[in-house]
Amino acid sequence: VWEGVQRYRDVGALAAAVGAGGSPPEVVVTDGPVTAAGVGEVRGGLYDTLGLIQAWLGEPVLAGSRLVVVTRAAVAVAEGEVPDLVGAVVEGLLRSAASEHPGRFMLLDVDGSEASWAVVPAVVAQGGEPRLAVREGVVLAPRLVQVTERIDVPVAGSVFDPAGTVLITGGTGVLGMVLARHVVARYGVRHVVLASRRGPAAAGVGELVLELAELGCGVQVVACDVGDREQLAAVVDSIGGEHRLGAVIHVAGALADGVIESLDRQRVEQVLAPKVDGAWHLHELTRDMGLSAFVLFSSAAAVLGSAGQANYVAANAFLDALACYRRAEGLAGVSLAWGLWEQASGMAGEMQGLGLAAMSTEQGLELFDLACGRGEAVLVPARLDVAALRRQARLGLLPALLSRLVSLPAAAASAAGTLAQRLATAPEAEWDSLLVAELRGQLAAVLGHSSPEAVQAERAFSEVGLDSLGAVELRNRLAQVTGLTLPATVIFDYPNLAAVAGYLRARLQGSATGGAGAVVSAPVRADEPIAVVGMGCRFPGGVDGPE
Repeated sequence: VWEGVQRYRDVGALAAAVGAGGSPPEVVVTDGPVTAAGVGEVRGGLYDTLGLIQAWLGEPVLAGSRLVVVTRAAVAVAEGEVPDLVGAVVEGLLRSAASEHPGRFMLLDVDGSEASWAVVPAVVAQGGEPRLAVREGVVLAPRLVQVTERIDVPVAGSVFDPAGTVLITGGTGVLGMVLARHVVARYGVRHVVLASRRGPAAAGVGELVLELAELGCGVQVVACDVGDREQLAAVVDSIGGEHRLGAVIHVAGALADGVIESLDRQRVEQVLAPKVDGAWHLHELTRDMGLSAFVLFSSAAAVLGSAGQANYVAANAFLDALACYRRAEGLAGVSLAWGLWEQASGMAGEMQGLGLAAMSTEQGLELFDLACGRGEAVLVPARLDVAALRRQARLGLLPALLSRLVSLPAAAASAAGTLAQRLATAPEAEWDSLLVAELRGQLAAVLGHSSPEAVQAERAFSEVGLDSLGAVELRNRLAQVTGLTLPATVIFDYPNLAAVAGYLRARLQGSATGGAGAVVSAPVRADEPIAVVGMGCRFPGGVDGPE
């Protein structure tokens, strides 16, 4: 497929060649990790890919190039296809990386057919969306759509057998206790095991046990690190007799947010252990038990590729793939990529930024029931902030993945065009005030302020509460509304909005006059420079494998 292209051992070799006087390629293509099943292989693929991403972002000479990672049958796009577990975490990392660095990454999954390989060079050269798949020569892009057909709420006993035990990991957390109450009250479950790190020492557990006992339910609360197979196996083995294990709800999880350049093994493992290891251990330990339900609590952040959460996105993408994997084996399995629960506020900022509104307990539990009874492997139970999504669409900030969730009049103008038109028709003496007004509005949106008046253009970014994740979002917003390609460090290179406005003015003036500062946005032609590199990158700190 790749005829007439330059080949390099790894990103470092390519960067060295460019640094020695070579021209930086428009597109760089590399193979994704080999597909496989199992947690060990997943870790290897994750760390290899993270090392590749960090090496890529660490080479200034490649700042204008786009990295395309090609995988083979790693994602499911049609009925009967089963996503690869390694491919899932790789795609998760790349979703988040693409959100943090628009235009720098693309994931392309192919089925290996001759028809698909024939169109790959053109697809790679054209660019466009960050996630595409090719099946029998047909290019496919992911889209979220609302479930419109009628869904019947499952009756008691149809999902959770009252005679069986329901094991809830993360069971002493806010959502875990909400679910414990729900399966008892709604489905008549008479025995529940709550597993968590703190176990009986967790706040509110004593009251919950007494409350459920009054409803006729026996509750066992155990301290268990679900990422530790031996500890989890002991819990599973303790459930038997007349109260055999009938269902699992895996809620356990952790956050360790940070931009993708900052992720190290400690941060990754902090998130992977409870989610990925816990889920895989549960899968293996219960595979032959004939469970009626195996429910995984994932996150909409995984589907949408939340910036600053690459480890969390990858871990939840694994859960989504595991649900598909189990169903392909004839086992129960559903992964619920949740939006924002009002009780669990740790993700409020990220979720609201993605256009999701908080759900009440009642709304969340209703969606839980509907999703568990639907018979699909992966669903996104969420409450949409339609007004916010429409604002994003009007500003040109709405991800293509969400484009079918909202509709706008055909005449709606893009944000970049609107700003360009305002600048083009205004005297240059007014450019600064127009730019500052635009920047104040964008920063207010990032910080969650209701009005641009809450933002002072002269105040330092460090004084207004803008963190590294907010800086990424602000940079991305400014790139959208100006149509400029902006460096990843642009917000850190200038102390406040007024200074950034001056920088943007200079760039936009260059674009308007066709000078050296002009930025031309156009698809890459198939005959423009493309390089192929190997995946020979090591994880920071010398780690080159899963163990």
